[in-house]
Amino acid sequence: MRTRSTLTRLAIPLAAIGLIVSGCSSGSSGEGGTSALGSTNAINPHPVSDLKDGGNLRLALTAFPESFNGLSVDGNTTDTNDVISPTLPVPFVSDAAGELNIDHDYFTDVQMTGNSPQVITYTINPKAVWTDGSPIIWEDMRSQWQSQNGVNPEYLVAGTQGYDQIEKVERGADDRQAVVTFRQPYAEWKGLFGPLYPKANTVSPQAFNDWARNSLPVSAGPFTITNLDRTQSRITLSRNPKWWGDTPKLDNITFSVLDIAAWLPAIQNNELDEAYMSGLENVTASRQAPGVEIRRASEPTFSLVAFNGAPGSVLEDVKVRQAVAKAINRQTIAETNQHGLVDNPKALNSHVFMDGQKGYQDNSAVVGYDPDAAAKELDALGWVLNGDVREKGGRKLILRDVMYQQDRWVDIAKLMQADLQKIGVKLEIQTVPGSGLFTNVIDPGNFDLAQYSLQGGVLPLGVLRQVYYYDPKNWQGNKSRIGSPELNTVIDQTLTELSPDKALELANKADTMIWTEVHSLPLVQAPGTHAARTDLANWGAFGMASPDYTKVGFLK
Repeated sequence: MRTRSTLTRLAIPLAAIGLIVSGCSSGSSGEGGTSALGSTNAINPHPVSDLKDGGNLRLALTAFPESFNGLSVDGNTTDTNDVISPTLPVPFVSDAAGELNIDHDYFTDVQMTGNSPQVITYTINPKAVWTDGSPIIWEDMRSQWQSQNGVNPEYLVAGTQGYDQIEKVERGADDRQAVVTFRQPYAEWKGLFGPLYPKANTVSPQAFNDWARNSLPVSAGPFTITNLDRTQSRITLSRNPKWWGDTPKLDNITFSVLDIAAWLPAIQNNELDEAYMSGLENVTASRQAPGVEIRRASEPTFSLVAFNGAPGSVLEDVKVRQAVAKAINRQTIAETNQHGLVDNPKALNSHVFMDGQKGYQDNSAVVGYDPDAAAKELDALGWVLNGDVREKGGRKLILRDVMYQQDRWVDIAKLMQADLQKIGVKLEIQTVPGSGLFTNVIDPGNFDLAQYSLQGGVLPLGVLRQVYYYDPKNWQGNKSRIGSPELNTVIDQTLTELSPDKALELANKADTMIWTEVHSLPLVQAPGTHAARTDLANWGAFGMASPDYTKVGFLK
């Protein structure tokens, strides 16, 4: 069994759609239910004895990965993550309730062997090898730490959290054991070294930025990449002949790059075996297709609108951001976006925790919906209404909202457009193909507002360092370029706190500060509606669980 990476991923495609093992829960029709996270999922569970030998699992991507290095800025997307998950080691896996367990395919034992200082000892499975035949050893882990700890800025990393707390990684009893010593405690240490790359990927900044740019030369999962067809926009994974664990039932996993609008027809025409369905119309239409059912389980992924607070931007002033935020009715967006998909749709009111996750609380009051207050605040700031649009110093209050080219995103933007028009703020909607949304638009800061999704998991605190930390020298995942030294201090306190209850308390303190800064507005968390072939087993809506790729297959 293997999990998806604990890094917070940029989830491009889904208007509202996340460390996730195959929990053995019942299937689901996908109708109704809460949007809150639960302890079950819907994957059509079956013992492997019920499955055929062989088969090809056909899945969709929104864009060809910019890089297969999921630790890098360019590779930190769900598309990259979906491709590499069956191919790389992780220390821990999660069940449907979000409980973590050691992945014994890769590690025979992982234990905290000291707490002053904090020491974690990793014992690697003696059978574990990379696809080039070389053993997975402690040096792979040391090299990954050195690339991720932030010491060398030439490593273009997606995040340093946790790794920057480590003092050293040493050889243990033999080459198959790594002893990791922290210079200060790190609460979510179980999220480190997953996925684990071979030393070849992390040995130097040039290797880190280029070794897995166009392929994944060496891997170590039940599957390995065997074909990259950029002409047909297709990636094929096949059984890894060096794999030492349970033999997968599938022969292949094939990813096809398809526009979101093509996912439903592909399901209806039996060209895909599973795909996420956003919107009641798509869910209903896919349910009516022959041999297809909806499997639903809420997922730790949420949609948001990010504010650009960089110097010189129209939203640089936090008071302007607060006024704009108060004019956006997030509850209406939730009700419109998830009508018919979940009972009683609700806006998500935390940047850190999902509804249903321990620690979740509503910290959004500072920007609660109040258009009258928003208008008065803009008046007081000198943004004077001139016709339909406010002006100040000859600059019009016009916001350019960028998003993935999908109707669901545009529908959300139109709701915000109507809300903002009422207070004299003009919203211009710009759609971008998935392959260029982050690289060409969001990463360079070429936006005022940006809509996308974040994929989290069972270890939620890492998002604080990766997405909300304020470091002008290294923005990592902070696309908004918003934050403060005070917020950084609370984030650091949160991530070094080993008392779970105290860490949750500090995380909510940080979240309140993030709302006050108006870094971004969470919209809704994913209802988790997946269309799947009825004969596809152990795959679908995983919720908090991660796939066990050796047990996925088709019924006899």
